[in-house]
Amino acid sequence: MLGEFRIVYLTGPRQSGKTTLARRVAADAGLRYVTLDDSAIQAAAASDPYGFVRSFRGQPVVLDEFQQVPGLIPAIKEASDRRASEPSFRQPSGVARKGLFLLTGSADIFRSARAQEALPGHMARLELLPLSVAELQGSRRNLIDCLLAGDFTSVDPGPAPTREEIARLILLGGYPEIRGMGRRARTIWFRSYTEGRFFKDFETLYTPRGDYHSRIRTLAPYLAGRSGNLLKYASLANDLELNDKLAKSYVEILELMFLIRRVPSYRKNLARRMAVRMPRLHFVDTGLASHLLGLRNEARLLLSPHYGSLLETLVFMECAKHAEWADEEVGLFHFRDRRQREVDIVLERPDGRIVGVEAKASATVRREDFNGLAALAELAGTAFEHGILIYTGAEVLPFHRGSKRMFALPLRLLTM
Repeated sequence: MLGEFRIVYLTGPRQSGKTTLARRVAADAGLRYVTLDDSAIQAAAASDPYGFVRSFRGQPVVLDEFQQVPGLIPAIKEASDRRASEPSFRQPSGVARKGLFLLTGSADIFRSARAQEALPGHMARLELLPLSVAELQGSRRNLIDCLLAGDFTSVDPGPAPTREEIARLILLGGYPEIRGMGRRARTIWFRSYTEGRFFKDFETLYTPRGDYHSRIRTLAPYLAGRSGNLLKYASLANDLELNDKLAKSYVEILELMFLIRRVPSYRKNLARRMAVRMPRLHFVDTGLASHLLGLRNEARLLLSPHYGSLLETLVFMECAKHAEWADEEVGLFHFRDRRQREVDIVLERPDGRIVGVEAKASATVRREDFNGLAALAELAGTAFEHGILIYTGAEVLPFHRGSKRMFALPLRLLTM
């Protein structure tokens, strides 16, 4: 993207690997590296944004943790416009030089009210989420491309993961820093992470009033317990004794910080009365969600009522991570109708065709397990291509519901 755009914005949660990647890119491409986490540099940038940007004198630069000084946006836009028009900043071909700024941010600053100006036409936005299960296993196979193709003959039979192995995947999550840590060290790391994120980074996106620390301390584990479920703002506000507007504002900020993700309901081409409108909530990292719920080991997780929902979140976030580099762009939705038939994930192609994906924490499959997918197929009509049930067994099993193709696929697909 640095070869195609003047500005590239690399965003995602803290500790997902953005700085490591940006430093490597800077070294390879000859970009100067500057971090706005440095208090002195941050103060200089905030006091004189235009002077700060002009001090680089046209040298391509990485600005790490860019969300710390949103006032830099107009200055960067001015620099990008100026350099695009000046002959000295053009390549021999006459085309404006690309790759002037690589910005990284641990909050989606351009969707925040703090950012008063965007960079349309100037910028490519890339999202770096924590490590996927496939990355951890050294696989380069793209899950989204596989699910869309609908041909699973190449999925080799193999041993199914044990329940303990699945629980371990959920508990570890994908943050690179905790790989290889013992249980006690992971607990300390997650505790430090939540303190820094919820209280320091929160204030970069929102101006809270009153005792917001105690509200966040109550809200975070509450949302972790709702991961994989519908998000009902009225219930959230009532349970936590917040007003509806404040509850929704807090949820929006936590999403901008890449701690949670709201998944919209799939309603295209469906009668409005057929599908519910509420979003579904997922925690971006199952390890962090487990920590907030007090789940420290596999045995506790497997006995917990949250095990099935966190497995659904694991599968959804794997799809979200792979969607960032899939061959075909897809939208991610969920489906639930008024009769409470639901599908965890709806993958929508640009032309409107869809693939339904369900996750099930069981090693056995019954015909009834496809009821939600069958309902989606019935309502979506010709837009529905095929349905997939990801389960914890070992075999690829074909099913049919009417004329629609359905498949039960092993969870092991995530690591292949």
